[in-house]
Amino acid sequence: MMACGIDLDLLLRLRLVVARFGEMDGARWWNSRGQLGKRGVTTLRRGFPRTHRFAQARSVFTLAAHRCDEIYNPLGSVTLWRLPATIEEEFDARWEQWLDHAETWSPFFEQLASPGDRSLAETLGSLGLVGAKDLAAAEKLSRPAEARAVKLPAAFSGTDDDVRLLALGFGHGEIGNLVVPFAYELATT
Repeated sequence: MMACGIDLDLLLRLRLVVARFGEMDGARWWNSRGQLGKRGVTTLRRGFPRTHRFAQARSVFTLAAHRCDEIYNPLGSVTLWRLPATIEEEFDARWEQWLDHAETWSPFFEQLASPGDRSLAETLGSLGLVGAKDLAAAEKLSRPAEARAVKLPAAFSGTDDDVRLLALGFGHGEIGNLVVPFAYELATT
């Protein structure tokens, strides 16, 4: 479950919620419409009967990562979609295990299908992915006027708290106006 201090199941859930929230039928941050909703199920279930939900996720993750890189991608930074290589490698390795147990993830995917009118923070909180401490930390993040990014207050140290804050940072965006939360990697010597 843990890689470099990060619960990979938590990371997957955070990415899923942010990915669904940012679709064109939501916050309109990346160019997918309901891919993680019922439309995506209808489109992909026939070709991927057992793993269609993960095919949906991979598709939207790719779009979200690409869009965030277009908006803001400073050298030496990490985002929710671009973590240090060791974490991304372990995340990719875990993907096969998630596919082997895809049915256990169905309830979570079903919760995402129709996100409702809640804010990103409310959605993450209602799913038990963030707590009061995380919400308080996210409220302290500031985005300069007209900025397309929000910097986390400390370097990325590879913890669950870091990825929660990266996810919550997207809440500083607006409908049709993506803001990319980022942190710089800890310097290694």
